[in-house]
Amino acid sequence: MPNLRVSDLDAAERWYTALLGRGPDERPMDGLLEWRLGPGAGLQVWREPDAAGRSGCTVTVFDLDAVAARLTAAGVAHEGVEQASSVRILRLADPDGNRVVLTD
Repeated sequence: MPNLRVSDLDAAERWYTALLGRGPDERPMDGLLEWRLGPGAGLQVWREPDAAGRSGCTVTVFDLDAVAARLTAAGVAHEGVEQASSVRILRLADPDGNRVVLTD
């Protein structure tokens, strides 16, 4: 399960809630948020200020255009969907600068 390190867990929770369209599924321990994204898939967000902003992950979504529109409406900044070599991607950065790439 990919994990991203952040300095401010409250700010990260707001951002990832906007990104994923819902709040975390679990708070298994202090400083950790988890979202379940499907069978065997998920995302962890850790409060670890000394390593914040040095993480990244790629998440596959079913309708990248719809997700991009929802993120725009939610105020999540991005440069729009772009064509990569064989897939389309949407590059995002969380409040600490962690790279999150969505693809379909």
